[in-house]
Amino acid sequence: MAHSYFATIDWKLAEPPADFLTGRYSRAHTLSFDGGAVVPGSPSPGIVPLPWSDASAVDPEELFVAALSNCHMLTFLHKAREAGFVVTAYRDEAEGKITRIAPGRMAVTHVALRPAIVFEGRAPTAAELDHLHHAAHEDCFIANSVKTEVVVEQAL
Repeated sequence: MAHSYFATIDWKLAEPPADFLTGRYSRAHTLSFDGGAVVPGSPSPGIVPLPWSDASAVDPEELFVAALSNCHMLTFLHKAREAGFVVTAYRDEAEGKITRIAPGRMAVTHVALRPAIVFEGRAPTAAELDHLHHAAHEDCFIANSVKTEVVVEQAL
């Protein structure tokens, strides 16, 4: 069963024309999704300095980390429900690390998920919780799509 997903990325050279050939132009753009959400996008100011980036916008690296975290959470909630656990809150302060993988090449090589989970009624044992996270990771579409190391560092 195949599903298609769509995103539209819109960027335009700002007026008055910036100096595109010297790199002095804004990279701010919008990301539009098929459900109607529109999100401001930009490279990270750590990659492209201000004013050519927008620190208040979402950058691709943040989107990548968020996609991994979001997919893990949704899959975890499903696995917990199947196992008979009631989750009442889930908060993940995920972090991605970029490292050099070859001369002139960088990649997000490590993503740490740090979920804090609140259960109603019986909470899983440490072993059960580890199993739920492992099962969630195995079934997460996004984790299955990348070669980045994804780990759960804190499971509360």
